[in-house]
Amino acid sequence: MVKIFIDPGHGGTDTGATGYGLREKDLTLSISKRIQTILLNEYNGVQVRMSRTGDQTVSLSERTNAANAWNADFLLSVHINASGGTGFESYIYIGNYPSRAATNEKRNIIHDEVVKATGFIDRGKKEADFHMVRESNMQGVLTENGFIDNAHDANLLSQTSFLDKIARGHTNGLAKALKLKKNHSEQVSITSSSNGKTNDNDDEKYKVNKTLDGYVTAADAKAEVNKKTTVKKGEYYVFNRSQGMINVTKEKGTPGSWINPKNNSGVKTPSTFLIRVKTAELWYYNKPDWNAREGKAKKGDVFTVVDTLTVNGSKMYELKSGTYITANPEYVEKV
Repeated sequence: MVKIFIDPGHGGTDTGATGYGLREKDLTLSISKRIQTILLNEYNGVQVRMSRTGDQTVSLSERTNAANAWNADFLLSVHINASGGTGFESYIYIGNYPSRAATNEKRNIIHDEVVKATGFIDRGKKEADFHMVRESNMQGVLTENGFIDNAHDANLLSQTSFLDKIARGHTNGLAKALKLKKNHSEQVSITSSSNGKTNDNDDEKYKVNKTLDGYVTAADAKAEVNKKTTVKKGEYYVFNRSQGMINVTKEKGTPGSWINPKNNSGVKTPSTFLIRVKTAELWYYNKPDWNAREGKAKKGDVFTVVDTLTVNGSKMYELKSGTYITANPEYVEKV
């Protein structure tokens, strides 16, 4: 099993670079989630963990500590450049270390694949004393994907289709560099909604009709224990769904509190429906976690869906059997 740690640069109170209405923290998260989706849907024998999955503030030390504690095999830190220039460049650590040659070899592969997929001007394969590649125990690469304050690059970065190209280039490079094995399912479509958004936070809303108890986890909300706070009447964004519970927040893309919808008078619990597998084989999972693969469903298999969740920015169905499966319409269809 190959363990890849993806670090979307910046986040939370650290916006990163800005330009032309874009924020680096949004772009890096969007690209990183796309990379994760492709890896987990198109390759076998790979696990992916991210330093952040929403708009959280995470220090550099927390990021490398998490990667080191997980014993990742490879680290990818995704960034957007600024302060003059155009194009793509990549970095490895500048110091002397045993894996330097192997790290550079992998970086060269990833770098070339990103340039190939995006058409970015190639600014070169560089070295620097960056924390993410210095303090991580595993081989790692930091990429700078265009200049947010350059009109040409910013125009590209504002297009979801171009973010798909950046992600595809990184994934192709990772697959070649780490010798990942392709599975037999169809290529995943990672294009976001057509409204031009560059982040992956959903616009789904939920109306709270009266003051409710708020909880730290979905399990707490379901059992109605360990109350965290109160959630006042009003309209909220849906951050996540799990076990029939809903995580609601006033700030889109930021985790809020878990509530039990059965206590929200006037709101109906979603009804069940059937789905059918469209591809030859499709992974299903033993919990709402893209790394928790349980087995493979076959084309034509039909399942009963009891809930729809958002897991790391991508939709997942909770099945009546207690397992989970992707909600991507490329792979499943409602019947």
